[in-house]
Amino acid sequence: MKLLQTTTLLSATMACGLMAGLFAGFAYAVMPGLGRSSDRTLVEAMQNINKAILNPAFLVPFIGAIPLIALAVILAWRGQGRPALPWLIAGLVLYLVAFAITRAVNVPLNGQLATATSDLAAARGAFEKTWVTWNIIRALVHTAAFVCLLWALIVYGAHRPDDDQPTALHAGHEHSMVVPGR
Repeated sequence: MKLLQTTTLLSATMACGLMAGLFAGFAYAVMPGLGRSSDRTLVEAMQNINKAILNPAFLVPFIGAIPLIALAVILAWRGQGRPALPWLIAGLVLYLVAFAITRAVNVPLNGQLATATSDLAAARGAFEKTWVTWNIIRALVHTAAFVCLLWALIVYGAHRPDDDQPTALHAGHEHSMVVPGR
């Protein structure tokens, strides 16, 4: 059970971190770079990116993070990870908010841009500012979810016995410090 719990929490954190990094990379590098480009370049590049990104390397962590975080919540609830539970729940809620932003805003804008063949300036105008703004928001929300999961890992590790063997500390024996003169 401990191995499943630890593996799930690590996998969920990695998947969330990958998404936070991807969307942050778009926020601080890709979109500012494309923002300096012509209308045709921005539209064609985003059309190609939106086609290329639909692959397992993106979809597995993007969609897979949800059941992984949910499973981490369930395992923490039922196992030794209860102290990490508030952070796991917060991470799940934040991830779901970021996922909803993607589905409600960014994906429909990508779909609209996919059909643009003429009047690329109008297509760019209808796409760029809104897409960039909501991408920054989802990058921040994904990053917040990632931080919650990182903290959950720390809390989980701090409150989890290292092994099944009792140690002197776990058995109730404390090491005392010898103080000279007492």
